[in-house]
Amino acid sequence: MFKGFKDFLMRGNVVDLAVAVVIGSAFTAIVTAFTNGLIKPLINTIGGTDAAQGLGFKIFPSNPSTFLDFGGVINAAINFVLVAAVVYFVIVMPVKKLQERRKRGQEPGPSEPTDVELLIEIRDLLRAQYQRDSGRD
Repeated sequence: MFKGFKDFLMRGNVVDLAVAVVIGSAFTAIVTAFTNGLIKPLINTIGGTDAAQGLGFKIFPSNPSTFLDFGGVINAAINFVLVAAVVYFVIVMPVKKLQERRKRGQEPGPSEPTDVELLIEIRDLLRAQYQRDSGRD
């Protein structure tokens, strides 16, 4: 059961897709909370034209929508670096090591279906199509 699952994971670009999903969802919330709760207040202590808004300044002092928020940009960059590092060290490196072991022959690659398994699958598909076309259940 686990061998089949492992073979599925090692086929195609499943690992690349998993990395994209993880970057996009799982770690982002945790890292965003960390950077917004801990890092951004530290950046904002540096201050700017308005210490309440953080590191940055207003292009037009009378217009608050012209505030350039350097602290937010720095925070987002730190957020990205932390997410990328976690994904690299938790997912990419272990998969690369597994692939290297497979290249050296220490671990078998995904198994191909046997002729009998393929014939059984074809038979079942033909039977299902025949039953659907003839109105039988």
